[in-house]
Amino acid sequence: MERYTKPAILLHWLIALLIIAAFSLGLTMVNIPGLTPTKLKYFSWHKWLGVTVLALACLRLLWRLTHAAPAYPAQMPRWQQSAAHALHGLLYILIFAIPISGYFYSLAAGVPVVYLGLYPLPVFIDPNPELKPLLKLVHYWLNMALLAAFCLHVLAALKHQFIDRDGVLKRILP
Repeated sequence: MERYTKPAILLHWLIALLIIAAFSLGLTMVNIPGLTPTKLKYFSWHKWLGVTVLALACLRLLWRLTHAAPAYPAQMPRWQQSAAHALHGLLYILIFAIPISGYFYSLAAGVPVVYLGLYPLPVFIDPNPELKPLLKLVHYWLNMALLAAFCLHVLAALKHQFIDRDGVLKRILP
């Protein structure tokens, strides 16, 4: 069976792990009461993870545009292939939209993003107290959509591995 390229596999798993870390850190930091040094440190780390995910997602998209994905098994129903394409498209959109929404939320809150504490990123909007709650809500709901899409993606992979036994999961395993 044809597999994804090694760079595609590496980017897939690295981005997945970084997203899980950023999501977990996000849930942790918002539940810390007040504005503590630990909470501020977690916010910085969360932003750094988001910027890293966005940069890697750009690399991944460029790689994907120049390297075709392996074909699905011939026995895989057409509707499942269409559903897989749609879900992958949604995952790509969310992988870009979430860090961008978080970035603009931070800017609207008047907090610049300084990658790794060393590299200030461009400020595209001024602090905006009216926009801040909307962007916070957008960032939250995009994350909830990603969680749902991620769960569906994992369940589909497990179905292919343990029920269909068609080798679809093996294409992306390291």
